[in-house]
This record gives sequence, structure tokens and C-alpha cells, in this order.
Amino acid sequence: MELQEKVAVITGGGQGLGAGLCRRFAAEGARVVVVDLDEANAREIAKEVGGLGLSADVGVEADVQRVVARATQEFGQVDVWFSNAGVGSTNDAFADDAAWARDWQVHVMAHVYATRAVLPQMLERGDGYLVATASGNALTANPWSMTYSVTKHAALAACEWLAINHRPNGIKVSCLVPYSMRTPMLLGQSADSSTARFAQDNTAMDVEEVAQVVVDAMRAESFLILSHPEVVDHFRRKAADYDEWIAAMSRMKARIDASTRN
Repeated sequence: MELQEKVAVITGGGQGLGAGLCRRFAAEGARVVVVDLDEANAREIAKEVGGLGLSADVGVEADVQRVVARATQEFGQVDVWFSNAGVGSTNDAFADDAAWARDWQVHVMAHVYATRAVLPQMLERGDGYLVATASGNALTANPWSMTYSVTKHAALAACEWLAINHRPNGIKVSCLVPYSMRTPMLLGQSADSSTARFAQDNTAMDVEEVAQVVVDAMRAESFLILSHPEVVDHFRRKAADYDEWIAAMSRMKARIDASTRN
């Protein structure tokens, strides 16, 4: 997939990784539709990249349908749908239904709604690209947030299903599973980020670096897009000995929790 002249819709495009993706896609020659819950942010990034800025809540199906209709009206079709919007959270086993509903709608149902809205035109053409941002935690776990960990696993599963069933129809599918990035979520600027503790993580990548990784992986049409290739080693250790992996993750969480309290 070359992005030159392609129409790409990027959700969560008003800041962080989403904004970095919008800039990188535009630099590759794509016509970018910037979608964000914050309309001002969406319009600002769209103005910067010469694209179209739209406000939408990706957890609401009518909003997603409206974005697809507007993008198709404006540009003729949607070639790439990049479900990047996400929310950070710190929720244990006692998280209430509202916390579960929020993470579920944004991390899982947003992909379902996008598929319902944009897949029919892609199937009709026999061409299109669906990409979603899950998390490195989708291959391992997030010990600090049950809702985040579970829903990011589900996001990866949704991408797997789409690839299995629709790659034969000419639809490319990729899933980005990033580890730490220097975004508002990582830096603790989000309202309820569970990752603020990692703000000084020296493995964290700039969003521009991750956006370049994404473009390279899409060019190769790779299913799994890795910002940090070592996540695959963690995944292998998990599969090789689940009990030891759980014990190791528990020890790691206890160690980091202790260090942040001191």
C-alpha cells in the first residue's frame, strides 16, 4: 500500500499519535480526514495537513456513519480507515459499569462501527485498508487497568478476525501494538492516565518515529505493526510458560508500585 493519493480517515487525530499519523500520511501524499472528539483539535490538524477536520465520538455508531458519508462525499471513497482513538484508565477488578462501557465503546465497538460503515464500499471495490491501534498490552497485559487490558486484547482479536475473513477479498488489515510513546496519555496529561508512571521511560518513542514505522509496515502490508519489536519476545515468553509469565508480571507490578510510592 502506497499512500499517495489515498483517502485516509484517522480517528483520534487531533493530538498525540493520531496527529503524528495525520502529518506523516499527508507527507506521503494522502488526503487526510482528521477525526477527533475535540472539534477544534481536529480542525487545527486538518488545516496544518490540508485535510478535512471532523468532530465525532467513535463510540457512537451514528457519528462513525456520518464521518464515512462525509469523507466519501468529499473525496469519492475511503481507502484507509485508521481506528486510532483511545482512552487511558486505571481500573481494578471493582471498576463500575460506566468505566467498562467507556473503554469497550472506544477500544472495541469503534472498530465494529467503522467496519459496518466503511467495509461495504471496500468490498465493492475489492480494495481497502483497515488499521487499528491496540497496544503492546494486547500481547501481554496492563496490570494497572483491567478495563484497558481486556478491551485492548479484544481490539487485537477484532483485527485478527477481519484479516482472516477479508484479506481474501482484497482488504488489507493491520494492528498497531505500540509500547510507550511520548503522547499526552504517557506524559500524564490525560484525565485518568494509567501510564503517567512511565513518563520518564527511556524506551518511549516520539510519535513521529512510530508514524514512520506505521507507514513502512503498511507499505509491506504487515498484519502486526510493532513500535518496539521486543514485545514479540515478551509474547513468546508468555506463551511458553503462562504460570511463570503471570508470576513475573506480578513481581514487576509490585516492584514498580513500590518505587512510585517512594
